[in-house]
Amino acid sequence: MPKKETPRTDPPLQVAMLLFNGLTALDFIGPHTAFSAVGMDIHLVAENFDPVASDTGISITPTATFESCPARVDILFVPGGAVHDVLLDKKTVDFVAERGASTSYVTSVCTGSLILAAAGLLDGYRAATYWSAREQLARLGIEVSTERVCIDRNRFSGGGVTAGIDFGLTLVSEVLGEEAAKLAQLAMEYNPEPPFDAGSPEGAGPEAVVRFNRFAGQVNEAHADAVSRVIEKRNAAKLASR
Repeated sequence: MPKKETPRTDPPLQVAMLLFNGLTALDFIGPHTAFSAVGMDIHLVAENFDPVASDTGISITPTATFESCPARVDILFVPGGAVHDVLLDKKTVDFVAERGASTSYVTSVCTGSLILAAAGLLDGYRAATYWSAREQLARLGIEVSTERVCIDRNRFSGGGVTAGIDFGLTLVSEVLGEEAAKLAQLAMEYNPEPPFDAGSPEGAGPEAVVRFNRFAGQVNEAHADAVSRVIEKRNAAKLASR
């Protein structure tokens, strides 16, 4: 992809993009491409520098750890994927909560919103998530949006996977202006013409949804179990504080 001359801030905006084993690569690659096109300073953050394996086996190398990531960033971004282990990982959730408390924009794509919710960063906000995870997000007390990109004040969340591209361009437009976002879109040649109208449960139809749920049943059950455990911990903490 050729580089384009695009508007940039001086100093560049600081972005922390969370990495974890089981993430969906496209959840963060779409936003990462949009952010990179406009010169943002991106930190790929994990607990340590060990390569992270995506849910399809692609390895991604972190550029920062929880300790070395800047104490304050302009944008906190959390991708989705198989997030059940992350929801119960105190170090990761604490990092997200800490950075999210001081950042200008708290953001996610796909089931990354479940992690934001577990960190308490979506309380009182609307948020989008992957279509099959909407019930789990609602169980965490979050008002669920079915929009491809949901904006609620400084919370920006995208739906599933490919919505990350729309999300990334929307956020670039918010922080750097529409012209910068248009140039980033041109740099990506993002001009989609999908061959089928099957990118949503409504378009795909009930039979396809049933087939998908059979395929993804194990992950869906793991997410439901992890959300139940998050809720149990919250209830226990509330009782202990009385």
